[in-house]
Amino acid sequence: MTVALYDAGDLPWRPVSTRLVRVRRLTAVAIATPLLIAFAAATLATSWFWIGAAVVAVTLIWAWWFIGRQVAAISYAELPEELVIRRGRIFRSLVSIPYGRLQYADMASGPLSRRYGIASVTIHTASPSSSGSLPGLELPEAEALRERLTALGEAQRAGL
Repeated sequence: MTVALYDAGDLPWRPVSTRLVRVRRLTAVAIATPLLIAFAAATLATSWFWIGAAVVAVTLIWAWWFIGRQVAAISYAELPEELVIRRGRIFRSLVSIPYGRLQYADMASGPLSRRYGIASVTIHTASPSSSGSLPGLELPEAEALRERLTALGEAQRAGL
């Protein structure tokens, strides 16, 4: 089945968990805090401090908003012959992974992701261009998806 890029049509698109927004925002804050402290220390002694502070504030507000939009753009659809993953609002991508090409599926969850009850499922095929990942799935959903993908991959490979 060929799916037009981002044609929502009648496909049963399933979004990732909104908890991924919190995890990504917390990660961004953890990365930005030391940078902001260094920036503040460097500019506090100059008259440019308030201009720099305004630029940093606008950038942080934009990043906070952008993370929410970015996560809302990630979804997937399980079709009879393939898994379709779409992501992105500005730079859109759509990856179609035939079940028969699937070699294995990984599930991973870091400490912050575990705290919020989410995990990522990565689908590996022989071709890196047809592999894909789904971040921010709730743990039971991620485990069930990995099991379904493994079973479908084995069943469709057996028919080759």
